[in-house]
Amino acid sequence: MFKEYDVIVAGAGHAGCEAAAAAANMGSSVLLVTMNMQTIAQMSCNPAMGGIAKGQIVREIDALGGYSGIVSDKSMVQFRMLNRSKGPAMWSPRTQNDRMLFAAEWRKLLEQTPNVDFWQDMVSSLLLNDGRVAGIKTSMGIEIRAKSVVLTNGTFLNGLIHIGEKNFGGGRAGEKAAYGITEQLVQLGFETGRMKTGTPPRIDGRSLDYTKMERQEGDEAVTGFSYKKGLNPFVGNGAKKQLCCWITYTNQKVHDILRTGFDKSPMFSGRIKGLGPRYCPSVEDKIDRFAEKERHQLFVEPEGWDTVEIYVNGFSTSLPEDVQHKALKEVPGFENMKMFRPGYAIEYDYFPPTQLQQSLETKLVKGLFFAGQINGTTGYEEAACQGLMAGINAHNVAKEQAPLVMKRSDSYIGVLVDDLINKGTEEPYRMFTSRAEYRILLRQDNADMRLTEMGYKIGLADEGRMQAVREKRAAIEAITAFIADYGVSPDAINGTLTSAESAEIKQKTKLDKILARPHINLSLLANALPELQTFLNKFDKDALECAEIELKYESYIEKEVELVEKMGRMENIKLQADFDYSVLKSLSIEARQKLSKIKPTSLGQASRISGVSPADMSVLLVHMGR
Repeated sequence: MFKEYDVIVAGAGHAGCEAAAAAANMGSSVLLVTMNMQTIAQMSCNPAMGGIAKGQIVREIDALGGYSGIVSDKSMVQFRMLNRSKGPAMWSPRTQNDRMLFAAEWRKLLEQTPNVDFWQDMVSSLLLNDGRVAGIKTSMGIEIRAKSVVLTNGTFLNGLIHIGEKNFGGGRAGEKAAYGITEQLVQLGFETGRMKTGTPPRIDGRSLDYTKMERQEGDEAVTGFSYKKGLNPFVGNGAKKQLCCWITYTNQKVHDILRTGFDKSPMFSGRIKGLGPRYCPSVEDKIDRFAEKERHQLFVEPEGWDTVEIYVNGFSTSLPEDVQHKALKEVPGFENMKMFRPGYAIEYDYFPPTQLQQSLETKLVKGLFFAGQINGTTGYEEAACQGLMAGINAHNVAKEQAPLVMKRSDSYIGVLVDDLINKGTEEPYRMFTSRAEYRILLRQDNADMRLTEMGYKIGLADEGRMQAVREKRAAIEAITAFIADYGVSPDAINGTLTSAESAEIKQKTKLDKILARPHINLSLLANALPELQTFLNKFDKDALECAEIELKYESYIEKEVELVEKMGRMENIKLQADFDYSVLKSLSIEARQKLSKIKPTSLGQASRISGVSPADMSVLLVHMGR
């Protein structure tokens, strides 16, 4: 029935979809295996993409030629740019999405990708040949051969769902768990662990009183994620109006009712062994850890254009369903609430990612890649970018090409992978802007400038994307050159400066010096200077925004570039993968253990391993003869 594929992808969540699309678009023959063809790219938790740092990841996926940004834009019901009150390094796009449309658009794109085949079945084990992967075996006993395999099993590996004192096997509500792979990998020598995540109840929106809640509108200016044009559903012919979200709050009565279920809580009773996400705790965890807080914020989010189903963001819980129901009825606006389904927690197997190479290929089995929650991450965006990188490198293994590895200075994707393989994680990993030391360089507005050429060279981003980057780069150069050379007199600009609470100038001054001031922006200057306005009208808003940021933060950007170059010298000092660190007795015991386990390929990577101190780095430098 089956040919030998270049790449088999097990699992069709966010990681699996990106992996399959990337490998196929680069020229590999791909088989995407999923337990349920009807749940491809399902948004298992909140119906939203992006957010703080996560939005940068989606833009990076899009810049490289992945699909998450395109699908998000086509299915968005609301758009917001978060952190606008802060500097541009912190700006993060976020879309509220139509859950069903999101999945439909993903499936449509995959079905329109010529090199992708589909098979509905459960992958029960791997086929191996002399230390490398050779394919998969399914629950129906079918063996399918492949040159590389990407495992993106999400929460399905030995998944166990908890609601109060009840628990049952499942990878998601209404879907069975996957068995067999963990046990085989453990026999091969892989280390495994358990993690936990959860989801809130789903509510009938017709039963809510929105007059008791705060409105949360979308932005008037909708940027979206993708650098491709024409995807925005809120402009042009047939433009839609953004859906509104709402904000309400818990209260002491809600907390008291929730506490009555603590004795039946699987989290507090110890029935759940895995650690949950620190930055997205369950509501019972919040009222236990932050007992002094009188209320917690809840975001009431619509699930799509054509449904009344509501997602209660902030009320993730595994308490008994009757306790959930009773507590929610005390939330303002929820007095007559009707529940579609209760919240639940799910435990699942993961494999500490220190067992991976920088390409996301496993160290123990050649040609085998892990991506997504199997690596201990949480979130659609974190999973999708891992899937993209695993798909690229699974293709490279199948075609006997060198792996593509992102540096921390390249992208948030590079930060995420580097964190995972060097530091590992014992709790679900979530990306934040604070994790990126070069975040002034890794902004959401310049992801295409940073990464599209890379995607183009490997055959993932098309010529149209590359041409758009060339045009944007030329536009930015023209804008920055004009502003740096444009001299403005006190008479022409002092009134504007005074209105912006900025000091007046006393002599003719170049415009770039004025733009560098706080509270001064291009729009303000253009309103005061007709010649500047006429010039800027030639360019689109993306190029203008990027040019303004480059000019305004020029000195900070230069400092970060210098830091990248300095750290890059350490990356260029290579370490032998088979070096025996146990012979270096001057290294600390922890450093010897960590270096032997992770086997860094460069001095830079060694310096980022948790437990390797500056003193240990000095020992390595001395040993290498500097």
